[in-house]
Amino acid sequence: MKKIVFLATVLAFVSCKKESKEPFEKTTESTEAYSEGESAETKTPEELGKSIFEGKGNCTSCHQPDQKIIGPSIQEIAKIYKDKNADIVTFLKGNGEPIVDPDQFAIMKTNFPVTQSMSNEELKAIETYIYGHLK
Repeated sequence: MKKIVFLATVLAFVSCKKESKEPFEKTTESTEAYSEGESAETKTPEELGKSIFEGKGNCTSCHQPDQKIIGPSIQEIAKIYKDKNADIVTFLKGNGEPIVDPDQFAIMKTNFPVTQSMSNEELKAIETYIYGHLK
């Protein structure tokens, strides 16, 4: 069991370290301003959340839609947060208690520098994406 926790911690650290090499000023098309007459691909909050979740957030390294890998599944997270009327954004900012899988909190905590560097819009988009997995 200790080997699994150690491996999970190392994987989380590596995924966080890989992210820290990218510039923080990275923007997406959905956050850029466009003047009248310009066309732009507009992303819904759920699409933006998915792109962050799978991209710069690197959340998919631990969370899959319907199965537990290192962390709980996205469906499980959505269900528990909805049932407890909890705030995913507050947790991702590092200001909330772990309610889904407290035993794995030490692993998730290593990723807080990534989520804390995100804007409120990005965190809300991730939350919308997670809630999109409710059945």
